[in-house]
Amino acid sequence: MAAPRDWLGSVEAEGIAGRQGSSGVEVVFPSDPATPAPLCPHGPTLLFVKVNQGKEETRRFYACSACRDRKDCNFFQWEDEKLSGARLAAREAHNQKCQPPLSRMQCVERYVRFIELSLSQRKFCQGCQQLLLPDDWEEHQEHRVVADISITQLKRPSQLLYPLENKKTNAQYLFTDRSCQFLVDLLSTLGFTRVLCVGTPRLHELIRLKASGEKKSNIKSLLLDIDFRYSQFYMEDSFCHYNMFNHHFFDGKAALEVCRTFLQEDKGEGVIMVTDPPFGGLVEPLAVTFKKLIAMWKEGQSQDSSQKELPIFWIFPYFFEFRIRQFFPSFCMLDYQRFHRTFICVDEAMKYGCMLEVDYDNHALYKHGKTGRKQSPVRIFTNIPPNKIILPSEEGYRFCPLCQRYVSLENQHCEHCNSCTSKDGRKWNHCFLCKKCVKPSWIHCSICSHCALPDHSCGAPKDGCFICGELDHKRSTCPKIATSKKVNNTLFFRAVRKQKQRKSNKMKMGTTKGQSMNHTSATRKKSRRERAHQYLCS
Repeated sequence: MAAPRDWLGSVEAEGIAGRQGSSGVEVVFPSDPATPAPLCPHGPTLLFVKVNQGKEETRRFYACSACRDRKDCNFFQWEDEKLSGARLAAREAHNQKCQPPLSRMQCVERYVRFIELSLSQRKFCQGCQQLLLPDDWEEHQEHRVVADISITQLKRPSQLLYPLENKKTNAQYLFTDRSCQFLVDLLSTLGFTRVLCVGTPRLHELIRLKASGEKKSNIKSLLLDIDFRYSQFYMEDSFCHYNMFNHHFFDGKAALEVCRTFLQEDKGEGVIMVTDPPFGGLVEPLAVTFKKLIAMWKEGQSQDSSQKELPIFWIFPYFFEFRIRQFFPSFCMLDYQRFHRTFICVDEAMKYGCMLEVDYDNHALYKHGKTGRKQSPVRIFTNIPPNKIILPSEEGYRFCPLCQRYVSLENQHCEHCNSCTSKDGRKWNHCFLCKKCVKPSWIHCSICSHCALPDHSCGAPKDGCFICGELDHKRSTCPKIATSKKVNNTLFFRAVRKQKQRKSNKMKMGTTKGQSMNHTSATRKKSRRERAHQYLCS
């Protein structure tokens, strides 16, 4: 067990370093939302700024909201950059070229025709990732084609489609059926009748399978996903092509109304949102998008229900807990490890948090069994009270009456913290100087004034402002940020003026030099003609 724990420590350290790093890129949400952001193939772009510890922020720029890798989407534009009409037209043409070859309505029509075919005529091209109608067979005859596609296979498109394993954009590390089954049973126990699946195609499939099975379930679901390939397997009321990083519906108002109707059905009662964003995604744009979905749900609520919250299961690595709770203070983590009986250390778990480990089929680190890591950092964050989520006692869980939540048997209640503090199955020690429980391998450092590993670096950078270095606020609320921006703008425009002046001077020098050279050349030609004339006359 030592090796997985060491690996986990490096992952955890990476997460902490992400919060304490000396440089990085932050999302900037403009004060005037009426100003539209430029568009890339994935919808409205986001405004970013690069920040460095102790330095002023640099020039802002627009980039793709979904892709963190320029190889996937190379959109880039400075915030103050002025584009010509020709460049804007070329960009619009490029965006249109990158869209799916078939419209949503065409996909629905093809799907209806496909299910009416006989079993021997139902074919799927693995190379093109496309359901084939008889008219398409000749075009794909040299491709790798799978025949005899059954109705059951059509209901499990994630098993036909190749996963888009780009963790920064798609991250389709799909849940196993075991994980999905647990989630479906939990949702059914909690009494939900509708599930908005944001980036969880496997969960959407299992819910629909149960609804059409012998023991019919009364749970319905709607899938929102950026993978347009799913549009060829679902009707309009079951799937929307959607970018969760900018709340963009690729099929426009029609898809938006499908989502709105689903959320507001039965006055918004009985619905929950389950989301599994790419782990390389930024928390802030995701939180902004989820708040827009919450606002859409609240539009169907009465004034008496204005204080209610849309129930959410947000599946994300545990080391983003601090960031998630910045935007959703009511969220917690379940103290539940579904598939294994070894616990993961979480340094900054909230007082009444709860955790859930999620298993994946095609993830090298997080899948179940001998070939995968047993300790997954994946958790479920939720705003549902943890005392309502009953964890099975046969798997080693008990109800703590003091914490009012289910915890593992190894998680002992600390009378000083008034909480069950252990996160990894070991007995944690209470530090009276830090006034909290810490891992047994940690010691209190008198230099840092907090507990840490014995071989930690005392001079490590701390959280604070990137501009002035103070620890009591962040860069976004720094009182010097306005001055910094003013200085930056002044220096920038001064540099632009100097560059234009140098360019103008070079052009003038080039013109003068050209005129001088022309005059010299004409004089030489005249001298040669005069010498030739004198020679002929002599």
